[in-house]
Amino acid sequence: MFQILVIDDDPAIQLILTRVLQKEGYDVTVASDGQAGISQIQESKPALILCDWVMPVMNGLKVCRWVKANPNLSTTFFILLTSLGSIDDRVRGLDAGADDFISKPIEINELKARVRAGLRLHQLSRDLQAQKQILEMELSEAADYVRSLLPPPISGSVTIDSRFLPCQRLGGDCFDYYWLDSDRLAIYLLDASGHGMRATLPSISVLHLLRSRALPQVNYSQPSDVLKALNNTFQMNANNDKYFTIWYGVYNLRTHQLLYASAGHPPAILLSRTSTAPAQATNLKTRGVPIGMFPTGNYTNGLHNIEKNSTLYLFSDGVYEINQSDGKLWSLSEFINFLKTYPSNRTCNLDAILSYIQSLNGSKVFDDDLSILKIDFRL
Repeated sequence: MFQILVIDDDPAIQLILTRVLQKEGYDVTVASDGQAGISQIQESKPALILCDWVMPVMNGLKVCRWVKANPNLSTTFFILLTSLGSIDDRVRGLDAGADDFISKPIEINELKARVRAGLRLHQLSRDLQAQKQILEMELSEAADYVRSLLPPPISGSVTIDSRFLPCQRLGGDCFDYYWLDSDRLAIYLLDASGHGMRATLPSISVLHLLRSRALPQVNYSQPSDVLKALNNTFQMNANNDKYFTIWYGVYNLRTHQLLYASAGHPPAILLSRTSTAPAQATNLKTRGVPIGMFPTGNYTNGLHNIEKNSTLYLFSDGVYEINQSDGKLWSLSEFINFLKTYPSNRTCNLDAILSYIQSLNGSKVFDDDLSILKIDFRL
């Protein structure tokens, strides 16, 4: 049974509305002024409110504004009862948040019809709110699942830490690292086009394929072979026009060499420090179009010798494509310079990096998904 609250300082109006609405099967309560009405609203949270505009203590406009400012009453339908008939008055009522009007003197059949319509909208709003809550719960579970797939930090001769901040509940960034054998460590990070669920699905598909080594006839220690196989598997025309960029590398613990290839992805940045001077930065990137964009994509390997105590940063473009408060876009070169000039006597950990980027962004919520890996080579 729907509950309706009547707020009116006229006892005769209270009586008429109560009798009519109770005959229609509604649960009706009454308040004689705005303050009393708010007390009733807080107690019962009615489905629909019929409120007189002109009342002592607190008028209907103020009651309406209070109701519409309360998130717990977001589905409550508010009808103003008024003898004020000008367009300006209607505009004032709508600006205050009123959902409908009934003119005085009240015509009973119109009253019944408007109440029925208001309650239908109230029920629809409640249903949509319930569906939204279910969706939010499912998205939260999906986000927890995605995070559970991401690898934990590792330590030893190679130490890896990571951060993942999707701009929505789900994001298109994904990364992984694992030992192919006792000597070779595979590391990759990919960034699928778009945001949300549509971007997450191809990312998770890639993660499962690479982790299970399910791509046929692929040498997973050869980055260019892996990218070619991914490009053959994830063509845009067969995957809802989705494509992704990726950087994939294999580090050989015995030879201290990093073999890598990239497909339209930002370069990995290798930092080496030998003194208190700014670190030396090397961009590790090879030519290659994003995965899925062209069926004839060509990918090549790069090779780099890793020095002792070097650090490799692998990231998505959300790390540096930051809209700053002055309207300028932070650039890749500025991000690299930040990494290079970070005081050598302090640990440039990922939390410090994110804190600095968030200060540039002016918010902890970013416009794009953000992922970053920090790989320390202790040797």
